[in-house]
Amino acid sequence: MSVIWTKNRLYKSADYQSEADLEAAIIELSSELFGQSRIYLDVKKKIGRKGKKGNVPDGYLIDLSGHRPQLFVVEVELERHHHLKHIAVQILEFSLSFESEPRTVKTILLNALQEQPEAIKICEDYLERREDIRNLDHMMEWMVFEREFAALIIIDQMPDDLEDILMKKFQFGVEVIELAKYESVEGERIYSFEPFLEDLIVDVGGTKKTVDASEVDTIVVPAKGDGFKDVFLAEDRWHAVRIHGTMRPKIKYIAAYQTAPVQAITHLASVKSIEPWKDTTKYVINFAEPAEEIGPIALVKNGRVKAPQAPRYATREQILAAHDLDEVW
Repeated sequence: MSVIWTKNRLYKSADYQSEADLEAAIIELSSELFGQSRIYLDVKKKIGRKGKKGNVPDGYLIDLSGHRPQLFVVEVELERHHHLKHIAVQILEFSLSFESEPRTVKTILLNALQEQPEAIKICEDYLERREDIRNLDHMMEWMVFEREFAALIIIDQMPDDLEDILMKKFQFGVEVIELAKYESVEGERIYSFEPFLEDLIVDVGGTKKTVDASEVDTIVVPAKGDGFKDVFLAEDRWHAVRIHGTMRPKIKYIAAYQTAPVQAITHLASVKSIEPWKDTTKYVINFAEPAEEIGPIALVKNGRVKAPQAPRYATREQILAAHDLDEVW
């Protein structure tokens, strides 16, 4: 049992009483869990062809944080209730139902939005900034018919091999959020979680900037001297990389940011494959060919962008056009 200690209270890890209990926590925490530019729809409606077996997702997440809107089908699970195989089957069936009956999905989304005036307002504000999307109906068409399927699993406790199974089974993106609950003796609850796609938020001059997930095609990794020479250059790969499940299918290139004393992006390689790294939740990125030297695209002293301490996301076009890191992010 894990605990969280404060001067006022001790909180111990606690089980959710049911999936409905976990779903209630998701709704309560939705702003902090997903961010202000994303809409969580707690709607359970069957999708799939009439007369055939259908599926009922636990909800939907509309992501309006980037230039292109993105839809995630949400599955809420308690780790103790379901075997990992069940979770994988659920996600697969959602993807098949989604592809076979997109108009049903669109209708479900429109009806759910009409019941949430605040969600409609978020959509309208987004549409005002987009000249290429005519209205709400057009935005739904774009998300359901023109974008690739993506799923989000929200679970109370992350099984050790869940991400490994999801990666091996699916080519499309599957994001996983672990939402752990803690309680005090008095019954006060607190929660532990990493916000949705937190790694896409970059500190730029003291202001938090969200990288546009819909445009990402490159991961930038910090590399120290010996590791950079012995692995990135000598082995044409980079391992033990943490990558979001929904970002993995998007990654076509990898760029190396050499840490001090170089402090610059100096090499870029196209990606051949991304595979699980040993018995971890991290990945090894194999290059299609040896990395090419670029730049250098240097860190600006006292600049807006801080030195990368962990993987960051960008586009190849941004990197090649930049003169320094301030122009990348």
